[in-house]
Amino acid sequence: MESTRVEENSSNGLVDRLLGGIEKVGNKLPDPAMLFLISLVVVWILSLILAPFEFSDIDPRSGNPIQVNNLLTGAAFTTFLSNMVTIFTGFAPLGVVLVAMLGVGVADEAGYFNTSIKLMLNVTSKAFLTPMVILVGLLSHSAVDAGYVLVIPLGGIIFYAAGRHPLAGIAAAFAGVSGGFSANPLPSALDPLLQGFTQPAAQILAPDILVNPLNNYFFTSISSVLIIGLGWIITDRIVEPRLYKGAPIDSDAEEAPEMSTISSKERKAFWWSTAVLVAGLGVLFLTVIPENSPFRDANGSWNSFQAPIMQSIVPLIFLLFLIPGVVYGYISGAFKNSKDMVDAMTKAMTGMSYYIVMAFFCSLFVYAFGQSNIGALLALKGAAFLKGLALPGYVTIFGIVFLTAFVNLFVGSASAKWALLAPIFVPMLMQLNISPDLTQAAYRVGDSSSNIITPLMPYFPLVVVYCQRYVKNTGIGTLTSIMIPYTVIFLLFWSVFLVLYWVTGIPLGFGASYVYPAP
Repeated sequence: MESTRVEENSSNGLVDRLLGGIEKVGNKLPDPAMLFLISLVVVWILSLILAPFEFSDIDPRSGNPIQVNNLLTGAAFTTFLSNMVTIFTGFAPLGVVLVAMLGVGVADEAGYFNTSIKLMLNVTSKAFLTPMVILVGLLSHSAVDAGYVLVIPLGGIIFYAAGRHPLAGIAAAFAGVSGGFSANPLPSALDPLLQGFTQPAAQILAPDILVNPLNNYFFTSISSVLIIGLGWIITDRIVEPRLYKGAPIDSDAEEAPEMSTISSKERKAFWWSTAVLVAGLGVLFLTVIPENSPFRDANGSWNSFQAPIMQSIVPLIFLLFLIPGVVYGYISGAFKNSKDMVDAMTKAMTGMSYYIVMAFFCSLFVYAFGQSNIGALLALKGAAFLKGLALPGYVTIFGIVFLTAFVNLFVGSASAKWALLAPIFVPMLMQLNISPDLTQAAYRVGDSSSNIITPLMPYFPLVVVYCQRYVKNTGIGTLTSIMIPYTVIFLLFWSVFLVLYWVTGIPLGFGASYVYPAP
């Protein structure tokens, strides 16, 4: 018994040292804003060096050999300079964060979230906070990127209010929102988006083949249980104990929300504002139901990326938190006049100032990296290497998962990666009698698992900002070391789960099969 404990302590010590080393190295990197600037310069230099080389890899987007574009030619550099302002203002995560935070800031400053958390903690045990936060993170996928703005910071607040480490709450929420990106009990806009690349890739070999948009739905739904269970264990057994030892909460951090008894005025304000929120959601639901709803796309779908309802998620978040927040503020007495509401928005924007600076440099880097084609070249080289190995089917599935996870460190967009990899992976595995549906599922596992450890993911700096509210010296290394256990364990267990799922023959989704041609 004693030797078992010694082995466990030795194992835990090794993990702590490994993660501590990653944290130290990561935190010695420059400030995230400067890291993006340095990365931008590195991309410029690499584009200059690689541009003269001819590559045999075919770019599936154009059908021609891929070419690295020199970003330091006179024409390219002047184009970059002339478009710098629009590159920044057009950076998608910036608009999502700022617009949503205007509404969220009003609800937060009024006290609506504080009272909501008090009520929730009255009915939820501390022990079950972790799975609840992860589940909410998974459900947020149906609202595109809303989880990054709403769920992740609330995860920190909820844990802090319950007397737990707030960074553990942020980590659990981040794992649900981003690490479990392809685990969701509800359909999301990602389903038809990926299917839109899988089907044309499959039609390279079989022109008449059709792929159902929900071809992975059963697998992603059941995966939710796996991700919640794994995330729960990782958070409570690995991440939170280490945080208490290595990342104590700053003495001058904001105080945890007061969890004292809710006053009658607060309770009244909460139920009235919640009634307004529910009424708003009800009106929205009734508006979307009709087949000719203006919120649906031209084909009558409500969950495609082209559907106005999906493109209106951020403005809807703004309104659905602004209006209840204002109602709560006036009934509770937190707001006396309209200036109080504007002050709440101003405070929310003040808290985002650091993120805005990082987003400026991040937007320039993301633009340059995409224009250079270096990320695409890395993806194609990796795919060609995997294809050349000619491994057995189940080993190839593992290879796709891990290659996708690696490429994800350089090409953050799920659709951009699949646009590059689907035309290679899907036909390649069809020749091994593996269906496009299974190939897409393997891609989704790899794409999700490493989201949470790449600083080049546009929302990664935002999560760093959330952490700094409680531990001011939080850096890229700190967040990466916190999230690595999730990535490693998700990758291993989710990959094995996919293969076991395949072996048992449980359907992947609607109209899906495991073999090609389908029986």
